[in-house]
Amino acid sequence: MGLKAKISGMRVRLRLTLLYGVLFLLSGAVLLAITYLLVAHAGTNLVVSTQSTSPNGGQNISTYVLGSLPEVDQLPEAERRITEALQAQATHQQADMMHKLLAQSGLALAIMSVVSVVLGWLVAGRVLRPLQTMTSTIQLISARNVHERLAAAGPRDELKDLADTIDGLLGRLEAALDSHKRFVANAAHELRTPLTLEHALLEEAVIDPHATVHSYRAQFEQLMVVSEQQARLLESLLVLATSERGLDQRENVDLAKLTGAVLRAAEPKARKRDVAIGAQVEPASVTGDAALVERLVANLVDNATSYNIPYGWVQVETGVQDGRSFVTVTNSGPPVPPDMVDQLLSPFQRLNRTADDGHHGLGLSIVKSIVAAHGADLTVQARPEGGLGIRVVFPPAE
Repeated sequence: MGLKAKISGMRVRLRLTLLYGVLFLLSGAVLLAITYLLVAHAGTNLVVSTQSTSPNGGQNISTYVLGSLPEVDQLPEAERRITEALQAQATHQQADMMHKLLAQSGLALAIMSVVSVVLGWLVAGRVLRPLQTMTSTIQLISARNVHERLAAAGPRDELKDLADTIDGLLGRLEAALDSHKRFVANAAHELRTPLTLEHALLEEAVIDPHATVHSYRAQFEQLMVVSEQQARLLESLLVLATSERGLDQRENVDLAKLTGAVLRAAEPKARKRDVAIGAQVEPASVTGDAALVERLVANLVDNATSYNIPYGWVQVETGVQDGRSFVTVTNSGPPVPPDMVDQLLSPFQRLNRTADDGHHGLGLSIVKSIVAAHGADLTVQARPEGGLGIRVVFPPAE
């Protein structure tokens, strides 16, 4: 544990100790005040007995409690003087007793306050010991050993809940780091392939002694294709990072109108691949980022068109169900193993991975990130006949 952590721990322990001491002192003072008031208001009862001779020669004994009837002034002169003297003496004794009670109680309170501070220091140390252990363990965890956990033992209490919460956070952090490492490795691989191709084309143009204008033009056309692929990859990475960051602004988006525009833009590519696109676009509105929602629909349609079969089909639907807008894209295509559906939602994952198909496996991962940013629900199912059925249900429009 570092010096700063120790100092911080000592400060917390000192604050807890002072808190315990102050609470004990206040409660002791209140208890002392209550006891003093009860004793003071109890008063002193003085019992006086008098003896007199009756006319028939008998003896009469009268007992009086001072403060009750008969009053002192109603006593005979001799008895009144004696009673007043006794009453004054009793009052003096009570005042002296109250003074001693106050002094002795104050001394006892001072001694117990010191004892409470010592005990508070020990108890605070015992309470903070698990926190200090967790702090020292967390300080030793880094990216290299993020797999380690606190694994606190003991009964279920606030400290155990805190340790379990930290373990859960470390687990999510480990998963995020692993995902980030895989993402960086895949991105580096995807970028290295076109860079290697660019270098090969440039090298061929440089070292070829019989190069002509026609050969240069052909190589430059290939370089343009590779450059466009890199631009699409970088744009996809930027959209993925933007969607994972969350929404900067929200607005009402006409999902039906936006989907219609995407379908019109996808028609040339679909005709080129002999894929028929059908649409059932019903009015629907969502609240979110219009650019990201458009990219979501475009990626779904592009994925359904690209990973299809000759003379296949794509069906797109929008509408409102149970107060929530939805978009559904279903397509024919090669069979997809059900256990690979979740894998296709990860970056750089393709069903048939090839490096020259113009796709980098980011389409569905971008869809997944945009869905999460909008708080929507994503359902992906592998069709038994081949292809996928993807449905996105947005929250109720604000």
